[in-house]
Amino acid sequence: MKKTISFILSIICALSCASLAGCGEKDSAQVYFLNFKPESASVYEELAKKYEEEKGVKVKVVTAAANNYEQTLKSEIAKSSAPTIFQVNGPVGYEAWKSYCLDIKDSKLYDMLSDKSLAIKEDGGVYAIPYVVEGYGIIYNDAIMKKYFALPNKKTDLKSADEIDSFDKLKAVVEDMSKNLSALGIEGVFASTSLSSGEDWRWQTHLLNVPVYYEFSDKNDENADLPLAVLDAGEIEYKYAENFENLFDLYINNSVTKPSLLGSKSVADSMAEFALGKAAMVQNGNWAWSQISGVEGNTVKKEDIKMLPLYTGAEGEKGQGICIGTENYLAINKNASEEQQKNSLDFLEWLFGSETGKKYVTEKLGFITPFNTFSEDELPDDPLAKEIARYMNDGSVKNIPWVFTGFPSEAFKKDTGSALLDYVQGDKKWEDVRKIITDKWKSERA
Repeated sequence: MKKTISFILSIICALSCASLAGCGEKDSAQVYFLNFKPESASVYEELAKKYEEEKGVKVKVVTAAANNYEQTLKSEIAKSSAPTIFQVNGPVGYEAWKSYCLDIKDSKLYDMLSDKSLAIKEDGGVYAIPYVVEGYGIIYNDAIMKKYFALPNKKTDLKSADEIDSFDKLKAVVEDMSKNLSALGIEGVFASTSLSSGEDWRWQTHLLNVPVYYEFSDKNDENADLPLAVLDAGEIEYKYAENFENLFDLYINNSVTKPSLLGSKSVADSMAEFALGKAAMVQNGNWAWSQISGVEGNTVKKEDIKMLPLYTGAEGEKGQGICIGTENYLAINKNASEEQQKNSLDFLEWLFGSETGKKYVTEKLGFITPFNTFSEDELPDDPLAKEIARYMNDGSVKNIPWVFTGFPSEAFKKDTGSALLDYVQGDKKWEDVRKIITDKWKSERA
């Protein structure tokens, strides 16, 4: 009897193990997406159900708590059922997680990328793909610009803002507009260059991005990942310091606010000046539309919101686009099974390439994506988002990547902002600013 019971139990055990193995095989083929954005958790969970209905492949979505993604990833990546799709935070994040990132240069997802320079690359491989992008440049009110180009006494030969394709042309238009403020009904061509503490990021990060980009472009071939090159740089020559000065001086000398008072101005002040029609131009990014449209008494119409690149007079700037980038990248776990890797890429290609997926991305996630699968009609209803897409999909321009993601530290940026404030207040010369930037870069990296 005991032998019979033992035999029956062994059969049951074997069947149970087989069943568990079968479940394990099924689980091993699933997609596990570790989500970075808590505000998007319910949308991704809904997408996972839709994908399983359409494709028959299960997608597991786990969302990290706010400000806890890195810790969650550390915990989850060590498990046997680790995430198959995870996020890295720009070049710095890639450096921390590169040993887990699969080379996806031959994937359809990479082919779908409008601007291949946005991907994180190393030694010929592609290891992370941006999934949402932002861009910045000089936002302008085309209604005011058209008013200028219609002036009978204007001193430039240009007929529209579309013809501005260099710093020299920009400077000529701006300085001529400054002579016609009353006729144009504005207080300054540019909104205030905000330099109060904590409000100077548009200059010490975003504007500084341009001369640093040109310096590292000179040092690296066109296939190099420039943000990574910047991250690895122990020092900077600041070769294009005068180009930074060109545009910065144009801002402060043709502004709504006198240079000596810029230390009291915030980004909100600047955006309100633009929204209320006091200025024709302002440097900012696509996130600014909500600020502009939300100002009480806003006079700027959607159809008049356009964007120009940050021209600085650098050699070869003709054909330059705006600054486009992101700190949000998706990677595939190279330690996952081949089937999991394939299923994970299939899911992302569906998300950013299928009608169902794209509808969710645009309408519920609200992303500006860097993929060529989205038409202009499939963008968020936002004039600046459409400008970003226009530049991304224009093969005649070369957009500038966000190399500031490789800047040394927040302390470096703050010191740069302080030096710029001292410059506009007359306490420092431009050579002093240049020295602070090069010295602080070197000391922070050391």
